Amino acid sequence: MKTKHIIALVIAVAFIAVAAFALVDNKIDYSDFDKATSDGRRAQVSGTYDKDKGSQYDIKSNTFTFFMKDHAGREMQVKYAGVRPNNFELAPAVVCVGKVENGVFEASDIQTKCPSRYEGSGKMQNPSS
Repeated sequence: MKTKHIIALVIAVAFIAVAAFALVDNKIDYSDFDKATSDGRRAQVSGTYDKDKGSQYDIKSNTFTFFMKDHAGREMQVKYAGVRPNNFELAPAVVCVGKVENGVFEASDIQTKCPSRYEGSGKMQNPSS
């Protein structure tokens, strides 16, 4: 084996190792608020918006704040640096990506489940009629 081949092999192995470490480091797992609080890492929490407590949007700081209940039943305040997502009030589920800081979930991304996708009329319609 020539020296050029050995150097190319070492570079390829190093590149694969760096890519694997970057992939593991940027991986975000689904979690609940308890696990996200104890881990202290970025997490993806799915739950429902607590409509009884309402939501607020501060124009000056461009911050959207609301309370969310995760699937384990724990509720936490969520702060998002951005505008309220479309269909937020109607969404049956909300997924937030972020990190717990000082007892508040600081979200960097919010996704809402499309309400029409989960609604059904209960009746099948005949396409020919």
